[in-house]
Order: sequence, then structure tokens, then C-alpha cells
Amino acid sequence: MSMPPPSPYSPGPYGPPQQPGPYGGQQYPYPPTPQPQPQPQPQHGQGGWGQPPMGPPMGPPPGGRRTGKSAGVIAATVVGLVVAGFVLNRMNEVNQHTSGVGFPAAKYRLTVPKTLLGGSYTLSEDLSQTQGKEAIKGYDPKIRNPKPATGRYTSGSPTQPDGVLVLSGMYGQFKDPADSRRKMMDGAAKADGAKTAVHPRDITPAGTGITVTCQVLTSAQEGETTTLPMCSWADENTSAAVAVVAPETARQDPASVDLDGLARTTLRVRAEARQPID
Repeated sequence: MSMPPPSPYSPGPYGPPQQPGPYGGQQYPYPPTPQPQPQPQPQHGQGGWGQPPMGPPMGPPPGGRRTGKSAGVIAATVVGLVVAGFVLNRMNEVNQHTSGVGFPAAKYRLTVPKTLLGGSYTLSEDLSQTQGKEAIKGYDPKIRNPKPATGRYTSGSPTQPDGVLVLSGMYGQFKDPADSRRKMMDGAAKADGAKTAVHPRDITPAGTGITVTCQVLTSAQEGETTTLPMCSWADENTSAAVAVVAPETARQDPASVDLDGLARTTLRVRAEARQPID
């Protein structure tokens, strides 16, 4: 029997274990409820985590035990929240004047790699030209030449994944990275259906010298509340939010989320996705 993929929260270049890490986009339905018969075989179209089925939302399985949201539902929610954070950030800036001087040189770009976290997560969908492209519409005087980089990743089996990672961001020239980082979190919290459970705080993991902002949101849909922790970074050329979720973490108490671990995961993603411009 093959071993499960390494946990995204296992010790890495930035330290010990970590929890996952940013908008009200289209929501996917629940997977169909299994029929009450022994060992039912999955039907074509039942996607579990990575490929949500077509068809109407279904309630909890017989016996009253809830299985929690599928990863597809969670991933769609997280991607939507991330996009909202960028869009609201840019809308808030549109009427403010900032001079055209003082922008940093463009030295780095943000990529959507085929894998992340040392190969534990595989790209399932590059969303840069769909949801990601929506995030860079409009004008922000503190950002120059923005380009989207958004992807959804899965771990485990491609058809029945056991975890989802969402990277949503952009690259260009950022005049005020710290402000962009904070406003990204604020925008996500203001998205439709989102509620702040743990307020944003800045975290600088030991030995990195890089500050990220992390928070925990909740999203209530179909009578079930999902816990959505996320972190964001921003530097002179790249800005992104990261979330790593699984069924069990989506149902955990928001107050129990390890945001310090999530911050370390975010910086691991940054190290793999941020690349020099040739």
C-alpha cells in the first residue's frame, strides 16, 4: 500500500508544522449522498474533493452524521474570497492619488508551478485567466503592471484528493507592500458570506525576516459553517494569499487554528512560486 503524501504542515525550510493558509465566487454543490447500501460504488461524476458532481446539493447522509463540505466547495469558496480581497482593495484605492514615482524595479514574477510544497500538491486548475484576471481589473495607483497568478492544487488521488491548496495573487510593481497585504485580508473579510472569526495579525516566522498577515474567516452555506484560515504576503513585486484546507481542518474551531504554522506554509509556497524575471 502506498503511503499518503507528506503533510503540508510537516517541518520544512521555514520551521515546524503549520496549518493552512485568501472571496465569494461561484459555489459548487455538495457531493451526492451515498445510498444506504453496503459499500456503494462511486458513480461517474461523483468527484469527492477535487471534482464536485453535477446535480443539486444534498443533505447529510442517513443517521444524521455530516461528512462536511467537499474540497471542491471549500476551494471555490477560498478562491472567491481571495479574489474579493484583491478587487475590494483596488476599489478602495481608486479615488486616492499617488504620484508615479517611487515604484520598485520589476525583478520577480509570481508563477503557478506544476507542484507545490515539495511535490505534495499537484496543480489541478490554473485560474489565472479566469478568477485571477478578474482581480486585476480597475486601477490602483499603488500598483503598476499587475499580472494574475492563481491556481488550485490537490493532494492525494486526482479523483479523490484529500487536501486542497489555493494560491491566488498577482505580480508587478507594488509601492506599498504592507498596505496591500493588510487590505487583502480586509477585502476577503468583507466578501459576501464571510465572517471574521480570528482577526488579522502580522507574523514574522523565525529566521525568515518576512512578515505575513494571517486571519481566520468562517463561511456559512447550506446550514454548515466552514473554517477558512488564510495568510497573505506582499513584497515589492509579488502579492498573494494562500489557503490549505482539508475536510477536518474545514470543520475545526477557528480559535484552534495554528496561524504561526500557516504563516510558515505560506512562505514555503512563496519560495516555490516566486521566481526571478529572466
